[in-house]
Amino acid sequence: MRRLPPRALLAVCAAALVPALASCGLLSDSANAEGPALSAPVGVTAQAGSATSVHVMWNRPTSTARVERYEVYRGGKLVRKLPAERHMVDVTGLRAKTRYAFTVRARGTDGSLGPASARVTVTTPASLARDRTAPTRPTGLRGTVDGGRAVSLEWRRATDHKGVVSYDIYQGSAKIHSVGGKETRALVTGLRPDTAYVFSVRARDAADNTSEASGTVRLRTARGKAETGRGTAPSGFEASTRRAKGAYYIDLAWTPPRTGGEVPAYQVFLDGREATTVAWGESAPTGSATYGFYIGKKARETHRVKLRAQLPDGTWGAFSAERTVVTGED
Repeated sequence: MRRLPPRALLAVCAAALVPALASCGLLSDSANAEGPALSAPVGVTAQAGSATSVHVMWNRPTSTARVERYEVYRGGKLVRKLPAERHMVDVTGLRAKTRYAFTVRARGTDGSLGPASARVTVTTPASLARDRTAPTRPTGLRGTVDGGRAVSLEWRRATDHKGVVSYDIYQGSAKIHSVGGKETRALVTGLRPDTAYVFSVRARDAADNTSEASGTVRLRTARGKAETGRGTAPSGFEASTRRAKGAYYIDLAWTPPRTGGEVPAYQVFLDGREATTVAWGESAPTGSATYGFYIGKKARETHRVKLRAQLPDGTWGAFSAERTVVTGED
């Protein structure tokens, strides 16, 4: 089985292997302060919208501490402050063909500043002088409901004489998401059950010319408090064991769910409990993914394993199929 590339950052906060939360950076410096401490915003993504802008998105921290605002940093510089109800922003005034790193921090109602989110990087495309021609509008927009909290949207590519850089997804008149110009699919999460939504898509080029809106699609999420649907689960999941240097390992292989972008992390569950989180750096696998981990030195032990993917808003999708393996058996 192909091993993970060297750029992969593995085994972040293993519940079964690293029990100390502080060692995983989950507790902020103010953990001993009165009341709950702020945690870092999750699910941070950055997508180049044009040669001079980047669309940054995130989800609220998992802690129960009250948030007054969010602060967006480019490198170590604070570039935007937004109220607690805002979870996205277009950072403008950037340079073309330049690599940028972004983090997000939450500011509490008590004035405390929470820890920085995971760092995300993005490179703006080359600028196009005197380009005033907008892309054609995306066509063929359609969507499917994926449980009570998510929908999947698909469309046909727009065209542009210089190339499409990004697609912006709108809910009504509000932009709620962006995906890369090579994508024709987006997973919209964080929705409410049994609620009607209207979506449309616009294409954007490097000069920030924006197309007319696509046609609209109307969708109603499933009733009840259903979790995100099966479309968010990794597919083709397989597990096997191998023996190396007197010990046994479990090797996993799967295909990432189609979210409209890279899946940055996966939670691996062993025998019904979270064992580890596998997080990639700047280039997460798209076509297929593999991961292997140590399980022990005893033969003929039976284990159950499954995993789930982190979605664009930082929440976790549906579980893959569960596989059973026995150490010492091929």
